[in-house]
Amino acid sequence: MAYAEKRTARGRTYFRACYQRPDRKAQDYVKDADGRAVRYPTKTTAQKAAEKAEADAFEAAKKGRYVPPEKEAVAARITFGQFAQEQMQDLSLADSTMQNYPRSLAHLLPAFGDKSIREITEGMVSAWERDQLKQFAASSVRTYRSLLHRLLADAVDAGHAPKNVAERRRGRGRRHGRGGHRGPEKAITTMLGALLIAERASLLSGRDDEFVAQIHKTYTGMRWGELVGLETQYARQESRAFRIEWQLYELDTGELSRCPPKDDSYRTIDSPPFLSRLVGDHITRSKPQPCPCHGLTYVYSGRGVGGTRRPGPTLRQVAELAGVSTGTVSNVLNRPEMVAEKTRVRVEKAIAEVGFVRQVGPSRAAAHWRRSGHAAWIFTPAATGWYPKKAPNDAHPVPVTGGPFPGVPVRGRGAASRAEACWLPIKDRLTRHGLRHGHRTLMEELGTPKVLMDERMGHEDGSVSARYAHVTDSMRAALVEALTEVWEESLDARLALCPRSPVPVLDRLLQDRTAAGMKRRTKITPS
Repeated sequence: MAYAEKRTARGRTYFRACYQRPDRKAQDYVKDADGRAVRYPTKTTAQKAAEKAEADAFEAAKKGRYVPPEKEAVAARITFGQFAQEQMQDLSLADSTMQNYPRSLAHLLPAFGDKSIREITEGMVSAWERDQLKQFAASSVRTYRSLLHRLLADAVDAGHAPKNVAERRRGRGRRHGRGGHRGPEKAITTMLGALLIAERASLLSGRDDEFVAQIHKTYTGMRWGELVGLETQYARQESRAFRIEWQLYELDTGELSRCPPKDDSYRTIDSPPFLSRLVGDHITRSKPQPCPCHGLTYVYSGRGVGGTRRPGPTLRQVAELAGVSTGTVSNVLNRPEMVAEKTRVRVEKAIAEVGFVRQVGPSRAAAHWRRSGHAAWIFTPAATGWYPKKAPNDAHPVPVTGGPFPGVPVRGRGAASRAEACWLPIKDRLTRHGLRHGHRTLMEELGTPKVLMDERMGHEDGSVSARYAHVTDSMRAALVEALTEVWEESLDARLALCPRSPVPVLDRLLQDRTAAGMKRRTKITPS
C-alpha cells in the first residue's frame, strides 16, 4: 500500500514516497536518476507520487515489464550493441531477412552501440533520424528505424528499459508534406510493349530462352525469384498450370538460396494454352539438366561463364598494375601486333608479376541468371535501348543493324561505328518487377474478381469480405480466355510492324499467326 513516510534531517522535515512492490517481497521508494530516494516537501505530494509509482509498477508487472530494483543495476549496464547482437543470434528467419538485418544494424551501432539501453532517449532517436535522412533515402531510413523500434521493444519485454523510445505515437509529428520522400511510381507497359521487350531480350542474349521467360513472367505475374527457381516438375503442361513451391534468392555471397516463396505464398497459377505450349516447347528444345548447385532441374538457365572463372589474378588487376586499360591487356593477349612495343613489354611484365593465367577453353552456360547481370545487360537495355555505364565506358545506346526488324545488336570493338541504328526506348524506368505490376493492372482491366487476383499474385487479404469469397472454375476459365485474347492481339500488333522476326521462336509464332489469318479469310470469302 502506498503511503508518505515522514523523515527529519538536520531539523528539516521531508517525506518519502513509499509503495508496495508487485512481487510483494518488500516496499520501495520513488528514486531519482542517481538511485536516491526523492525528498518531497509535503505529505500530499509524496502520497500522490507513491500512488502513481505503485500503479505504474503493477501495470508494468501485468505486462511482464516490471524489473525489481536489485536487477535495475544489471539492466543499466547492458548496452544496445550487446543486446542487438544477442537478438541477432537468436533469430531464425528467412535467408533474405537474416542478410538484410546486419545492413540495417550497421546504421544503428555507431549512434547507439556503446550506450546503455536506458540512456537512449526520444531526442537521441530523433536527432539520429534527421542525420540519416541527410545521407540516405527516406525508405532506407524507415527500414533502419523499424529495426531500432523492434530491438527496443524486445529490450522492454526483457526488462532492460521501461518504455520503447523509438515508438511513434499516432497523430504526432508533421502531417503536411509527409509524402515528399515517396519513391517514383512503378512503371508498367502494354502487352505489345512487353512482347517487343521480350524480343529484344532474346536478341541481346542470343537465344530463345529470354523471350520465353519474359512472356512467362508477363502473363503470370511471377516474382523474379519464383521464375528463376521454377523446376521442370512444377511446369505442368498437361494441367496447364505452374505450381509455385520454391524460389531462388541470391544472397550477397553470390549463393542462390532455395527457399519458400515470399510470405509462404504457395499457389498454383493457371496458364493459358499458348503459354503452356511455349514453355513446354522450350523445355523440349533446351533439354535442361540438373544444376551443380542444387542438383535440381530448372526450366530456365543463365547464360555465359556464370561463376566458372578460375581463382587468381584478374585481367583488371593486370591492367591496373601496368597502367593501361583492360582492352589494351586483351590486345596484348590476342592481337599483340596492334600494341606499341613499349606498352606490350610493360603489360607482359605485369602479367608475370601478378601470375595471371589466361582462361582457355569453351565457357559453360551458367546454371542460373544472376539478378543484377540480367537486369543490367538484358532487361534494362531491352526496355530502354541503353546499355548501363561500365568503366571506362559511359552509358550508351544499344547499337543495332538496320534490319531485319527490330535490328540485331552489333557487338565487339568498334560496334558503334559499324552500327546502322539504335533502339528507341519502349518504356523508361521499367523493371522486371514492373511486369508483375503490369499483370495485376491487366487483370483489373479484364474485370477479374479480386479473390482470383490475390490468389494468382500470392497476396493474402485478411478482410471479412475476402473470407466469404471463393475462386470458381468459371472465374479461372474466363481469365485464361481473356489472357489468350490479349496475347493474340499483341501478336497481331507485332505482325503489323513486320511479318518476320530474327528471334526463331517468335518468328514461328508470327508465321503461324499469318497462316491462321489466311485460313480465316479463306473461310469467309464467298465461293
